Amino acid sequence: MSNPFWSPALAGLEPYVPGEQPRGRKLVKLNTNENPYPPSPRAMALLADTELADALRRYPDPESADLCAAIAEHYGVDSGQVFVGNGSDEVLAHSFYSFFRRDEPLLFPDVTYSFYPVYCQLYGIDYRTPALRDDFSIDVQDYAGPAAGVILPNPNAPSGRCLPLAKIEQLLQLQPERVVAIDEAYIDFGGDSAVGLVARYPNLLVIRTLSKSHALAGLRLGFAIGQQHLIEGLNRTKNSFNSYPVDSVAQRLGAAAIADGAYLAESCGKVIATRERVAAALQALDFEVVPSRANFLLARPTAVDAESLYLALRERGILVRYFNKPRIAGYLRISIGTDGEMDQLLAACREICSP
Repeated sequence: MSNPFWSPALAGLEPYVPGEQPRGRKLVKLNTNENPYPPSPRAMALLADTELADALRRYPDPESADLCAAIAEHYGVDSGQVFVGNGSDEVLAHSFYSFFRRDEPLLFPDVTYSFYPVYCQLYGIDYRTPALRDDFSIDVQDYAGPAAGVILPNPNAPSGRCLPLAKIEQLLQLQPERVVAIDEAYIDFGGDSAVGLVARYPNLLVIRTLSKSHALAGLRLGFAIGQQHLIEGLNRTKNSFNSYPVDSVAQRLGAAAIADGAYLAESCGKVIATRERVAAALQALDFEVVPSRANFLLARPTAVDAESLYLALRERGILVRYFNKPRIAGYLRISIGTDGEMDQLLAACREICSP
């Protein structure tokens, strides 16, 4: 629907549609890949800090220096190789603007994070989407040739499949003159991060978020790691848009969460164990389950169609994600919740799918 006050470019946008965030009715919420466990106790303890409350009357540090230092220390890089923003979506938006507005098309998979084509529309970026294999894996050779750059999630979403680092290196070598952005929103749930490759590849940008593994989705905090010339590019874009992007609370809590590596490992370990148990249980119910290294599963029911199962689960107070899109319309994406929540899901699937 258009409006006479809108610019022509705005009228042509098709915005990203986020997962449902219900109000009122209590539901088992397995549709937006949120962490079922609380954030780091170290981070939560800061909410009672009176100095933090007093800091709210002043602008935050525009460089987020302490947060960048905490990220740099944790990942073994220099602070000048870190950029932070309001969630990885903002970091992604700045990356699209900074690196991918070229004559050639940007490359990303045909089944992937659906915000990528939205950013392309917003910034007038041409793009091409190499098809995933039938098993939803990525063939890196599809990303050779002229391109504005490459972006892909690893693990991919909504499949959960993960490329090994050797394939990431191969991809980087296929596009040595263009930025290759690896979106690692889910890497802590069983994959190997590409951050260790940054020192050797000037075209590598690794983008991370604290929304998933660190359980800080409500805080909106993300970051990128790359060589200094890429971070300088992101800062040029950021400082031309919003010079104070990350608030004081997010900077302090984020630094504390990043530093609490032991809690991160414990929380992710629980999610991984539950994911593997649920995958096996769904397979026993004759679901086809795509191997996942994320905090969700992409699963295809065989006894009923995916949309019918999605609606039947919703009637029982259980939310999962159904994408009515080519190639994945027969699947549901199921976020990993607590063991109790997943037991409710499995019990409902047994009831709905039984003959």
